[in-house]
Amino acid sequence: MASPSIKAGPPSTLPAAAPSAHDRSADNGYVPFPPRTGQWRKPRLGGAQSRALYIKLCWTADLVVGMTALVGAFLVANVGHMPEGLADFLTFRLSVKSVLLLLGFGVLWRLIFMACGLYEWEQIRTLRAEGRRIALACSLAAAVGLVFPLTTVSGAFGYFTLLGFWLGTLVAVPLARLGLYVVANRTNLEDIREVIIVGRGPRAVKLWQQLEASPDIGYRVLGFVDAPTEIACPAEVTELTLGTLDEFEALLMHRSVDEVLIALPVKSRYAEIQHVIQTCESVGVRARYLADVFQTARPDGRADRPEAGLAIARTVAPEDYRKVVKRAIDVLGAGLGLVVLAPVLFATAIAVRLSGDGPIIFTQDRYGFSRRRFKMYKFRTMIDGAEEQQAQLEDQNEASGPVFKIRSDPRVTRVGHLLRKYSLDELPQLLNVLRGEMSLVGPRPLPIRDVHRFTEGALMRRFSIRPGLTCLWQISGRSDVGFDQWIALDLQYIDQWSLLLDCKILLRTVPVVLRGTGAT
Repeated sequence: MASPSIKAGPPSTLPAAAPSAHDRSADNGYVPFPPRTGQWRKPRLGGAQSRALYIKLCWTADLVVGMTALVGAFLVANVGHMPEGLADFLTFRLSVKSVLLLLGFGVLWRLIFMACGLYEWEQIRTLRAEGRRIALACSLAAAVGLVFPLTTVSGAFGYFTLLGFWLGTLVAVPLARLGLYVVANRTNLEDIREVIIVGRGPRAVKLWQQLEASPDIGYRVLGFVDAPTEIACPAEVTELTLGTLDEFEALLMHRSVDEVLIALPVKSRYAEIQHVIQTCESVGVRARYLADVFQTARPDGRADRPEAGLAIARTVAPEDYRKVVKRAIDVLGAGLGLVVLAPVLFATAIAVRLSGDGPIIFTQDRYGFSRRRFKMYKFRTMIDGAEEQQAQLEDQNEASGPVFKIRSDPRVTRVGHLLRKYSLDELPQLLNVLRGEMSLVGPRPLPIRDVHRFTEGALMRRFSIRPGLTCLWQISGRSDVGFDQWIALDLQYIDQWSLLLDCKILLRTVPVVLRGTGAT
């Protein structure tokens, strides 16, 4: 894969980046308490897609939790009869009758949950309503489970086991659903999208008016872009004009834009439409066109915003179930990592505290998904006030391209060298992963200084997905890799992304980190 040519220029003066998704929580419908007195409401999901996602996740999780609780209760009740513990259980032989009973119970469990309305959003809109229905469903399932103690010959599955199953599901099912609710809410399938409309003609004005009149569609129009024209347009559109088509690429580089809506007439301005789509693809911004622009448009052309009459022209990142799975893995992996690594985190915090003045946790603004800023956490590895000293060290920069790196940086403490070698300083970013600002795997987030030195729109495509703790660059040598190859690896990851690739990168990260390869 050919590396994009990189031109390192002086810092540019860019407009302030848009606030992060967390800063905009009041805009995306997230409310912690109900507007109605006495009615316990959940934090409201973004829209129909997020609610549908929650139901789909529950459809699988409920069955897994139920069957796991059944097996768990059996193990707890019979642990005294298994002198060799798990080994005895693994050698336990199931009869055909037992298998049929388990399968039948699984089917009835699903039917009971369906009959209780637990997969209909209108029936579970409030915590109280969902809690009551879960309690009813688990109780009915426990009643059906009486078949096990009544038909057992050995007595291994008795009434005590059934009681444990009932109590376990009353706790586990709500907890599992709460976790899935957080995942569905954080996935932001229908977050407020900040968009630019290309065009200022009647079609563009009509689209803008429609979006302004329907805020629940989920779009916030930043402004318009079009070629200079003498055609009259509303004064509001003139005031919202951000620039011309010649300035379009630079505009996408300097603004946080989620989508571009193309509202140009296709017959007279086909070449300009093509240019806009290619620019969006290069920069890594999703483009949409009006669904009725092309008379030959296929009905399956991803018109997933039919309420706005829009279809997707080009996507730059996966937007199917894999996105949800990736987010679920991030949440589980980061949560488990914080628990398992708690002793390491505690010891590292003490070492940093003893290394000199300054905070234990260092925070720095970085650019993340869709070029939005967020606070990235790290254990402090430099002396206090190191950022203010960087300007004096610019002439010692050893890295190619717009990034800044010095192998023997005088600002790094002795403890900091050790933390950097084994990437221990990056562990607090597990919190960024839980917050949804980062992923376990993705391009490393870059400092504001470095991004301001980007001079090519193609480099911005690395911001089309969430940044990560580790990536292809991390397992390919880190600081031993030049900037051109670094960017090429990031774009390769975006183009070839899959869940399997994420797993491979995570597995290869461990030995690389333990060896301290490419650390500075």
